[in-house]
Amino acid sequence: MTGGGSPYATVSAWRPSVPGIAEVFHAHFTDHAYPSHTHDTWALMIINDGVVDFACDRHRHGVTGSDTVVLLPPGVPHDGRTVTATGFRKRVLYLDAALLPEGLTGRAVDGPVFGDELLRHRIHQLHMSLGHPGNAFEAESRLSFIRERLHSHLDAPRLPPVPGRKVNRLASALRELLDARLTIGTSLEEAAVLLHAHPTHLIRCFKQTYGLPPHAYLTSKRIARARGLLLDGLRPAEVAVTVGFHDQAHLHRHFTRHVGTTPARYADRSRSTRR
Repeated sequence: MTGGGSPYATVSAWRPSVPGIAEVFHAHFTDHAYPSHTHDTWALMIINDGVVDFACDRHRHGVTGSDTVVLLPPGVPHDGRTVTATGFRKRVLYLDAALLPEGLTGRAVDGPVFGDELLRHRIHQLHMSLGHPGNAFEAESRLSFIRERLHSHLDAPRLPPVPGRKVNRLASALRELLDARLTIGTSLEEAAVLLHAHPTHLIRCFKQTYGLPPHAYLTSKRIARARGLLLDGLRPAEVAVTVGFHDQAHLHRHFTRHVGTTPARYADRSRSTRR
């Protein structure tokens, strides 16, 4: 579903730098009805609050903002409309058609609504990641698990597990790659290709071995290096670029969460103790 021209609508949309996501769309509609239409993408929707009524391939469905997830396949006609005076708030990810096999379309048409609290939570986490520039690696990781969960709902064949003897080797290889590309970073897709492993298996191997997901490891390494550079006297704006953060605001957010103070205050306290 795409935005309409209702005077009672609040809409925001953007294209993130995450492979597989064509568009992110957030909207609040109080009085709106979509005509029947199709997309070239998969539309993955969660409702924050309110009720939405929609038809997919002429079968009507009602969705509330509880633990439900809606998946609408490419090329299949659907509509949508508000039900109550307060309308509804939704968040939608438009996913490239190639992200899921075309053969899953029929299953998605038969059951476009999933009652899955975990899947909904993962989608919410992905939206939160997409709201901050510089979180592409984290977002790509979260999307990989969402894709896997959607496969399980649509009864697609499960991906083969990684043999136990490969876990430590894969995890170590990924850590070496992350360490080598601390500043320039890497995408999950690129890492999976280089290490000949499925993205979700790669993440699980890493977390099993080191106790945290790859994106969290990369952030912690960048923070550690940032602390050293701040103690050396570099300004936060210089440090952000040097260690691989998107910008100073990106550094500020993660540094404060990890260290308990801002980069600027950390640097100021360091300078004052050297006097």
